[in-house]
Amino acid sequence: MADGLERLWTPHRMTYISGEDRPEGGYEKPTGCPFCLAPGLPPDESLIVARGEHVFAVLNLYPYNPGHLLVCPYRHVADYTELDEPETAELASFTKAAMRVVRHVSNAHGFNLGMNQGGVAGAGIAAHLHQHVVPRWGGDANFMPVIGRTKVLPQLLADTRDLLAKAWPA
Repeated sequence: MADGLERLWTPHRMTYISGEDRPEGGYEKPTGCPFCLAPGLPPDESLIVARGEHVFAVLNLYPYNPGHLLVCPYRHVADYTELDEPETAELASFTKAAMRVVRHVSNAHGFNLGMNQGGVAGAGIAAHLHQHVVPRWGGDANFMPVIGRTKVLPQLLADTRDLLAKAWPA
């Protein structure tokens, strides 16, 4: 019987929810860590927006909002205190650049920045440190994620990656 509701199907999310895309050995070792593997992939597969000497910026494969970036060190470390000074400085610099670029290309009104340190703190990939840079707009949170457990993203990840990569400072 029809209930008058329209449906937005997001079957790609089932891979994340079920964990079926996790490597057999887990994320703890660099050989199975997507943040360790991404720099070796072609740009259209890696979703990397920009590369530095110690860190890189990559689109989140399961974004909260369009333009949701992760700033990751190349080195496989779990805790912020394990970063050396050059890594810490470049992570901060890339976070600032990410905010500027996303603000420039999409007029973000604000940002959520953060690192979830450890699985108990919500880290999906706790073994490899990553800083979230989540753009926010007035009114971007509505009933869809709360009631419908669905996030509506108006742009394909590949298109977002191209837009941000072109705008990233050289």
